[in-house]
Amino acid sequence: MNRAQGCPFDPPAELRRLREERPLVRMRYADGHLGWLATGHSLARRILADRRFSSRQELLHSPTVDIGEIPPASVGDLTGIDAPEHTRYRRLLIGSFTVRRMRALTERVEQITAEHLDAMERQGTSADLVEAYARPVPALMICELLGVPYADREFFQDHATTVLTQDADEQEKYTALTALQEYLHQLVLAKRTEPTDDLISDLTASDLTDEELAGLGSLLLVAGLDTTANMIAHGAFALLSNPDQLDALRSDPDLADQAVEELMRYLTVADPTLRSALEDIELDGQLIKAGECVTVSLQAANRDPLRFPDPDALDLRRKATGHLGFGHGVHQCLGQQLARVEMRVAIPALFARFPSLRLTVPPEEVPLRTSMNIYGVERLPVAWGEE
Repeated sequence: MNRAQGCPFDPPAELRRLREERPLVRMRYADGHLGWLATGHSLARRILADRRFSSRQELLHSPTVDIGEIPPASVGDLTGIDAPEHTRYRRLLIGSFTVRRMRALTERVEQITAEHLDAMERQGTSADLVEAYARPVPALMICELLGVPYADREFFQDHATTVLTQDADEQEKYTALTALQEYLHQLVLAKRTEPTDDLISDLTASDLTDEELAGLGSLLLVAGLDTTANMIAHGAFALLSNPDQLDALRSDPDLADQAVEELMRYLTVADPTLRSALEDIELDGQLIKAGECVTVSLQAANRDPLRFPDPDALDLRRKATGHLGFGHGVHQCLGQQLARVEMRVAIPALFARFPSLRLTVPPEEVPLRTSMNIYGVERLPVAWGEE
């Protein structure tokens, strides 16, 4: 389904129609599998919270591309496994992602943000916001979290950027990913010998193997960098396109927390999520049979008027509690508190430093990421100062 021309923030109109007519509907998957599509907010929450629906990667079917049989999740990938393996990993990690610990990282986020804003200012009066700001800030925070030594951060950031760049050569991506995986393996060995104050060092005291620790590092890199980078860039685009909301944020710094939640709801850059029924399950009068896959459209659920009045409006004063931008249930995003800290600091700081920030191309010419699971902008050309 394609988004309407000139509507870069709204889900496809067909999703809205389906949600209004029947929030749970039959859908033919790319490989021929006959499964389901869920679009309603209440229904989505029930599916994501129900342990009878599995996240095991090998049980899922791609709704858009026929990729054949999907292999089991790689070691350390929490997103593609169920309990008890998922429970074991999550219990070990949860202490490293508490609200208290993430807020303690706020000072570092502020420093990294200020450094990149300084660099943008020194380099002139225009930039690609993705390359200059939105991508490097979360990349360096992932380095901070994992304990990547300062001397290695340029290597780490450059390779991570290559892996996550949409138009990069496939061989370049593979080479960069291999280099990152080898780096993370060596980092684990170094932290076992000389632990420091970081997540990997904390986990070396657990029963996780070196392979599991490196796998967790890879997961946190991919999950924590691309999503937050796109939320910062796409969030800036949304605010520039809604000047009344940008004015509200500028005039009331206390709105920052609410703004983050509303942008997560409104944009929902990570979509969809998949589950497979482990047994026959009846929902909304429909029977989902064991083995059938369900695609949960988080963007449609987050625009459900039964949960959020006037859902297609960006309203930073809205209390968007209950949104599904970070998912729901046992697989709810583990790094959501870090993402909140980064967005709460980075987005207001950008507009405080550059009050005249503006797009240098018409909004309809901003290149969008339409072929990836993480939606957003490929580039966001902006300028500041006198026109």
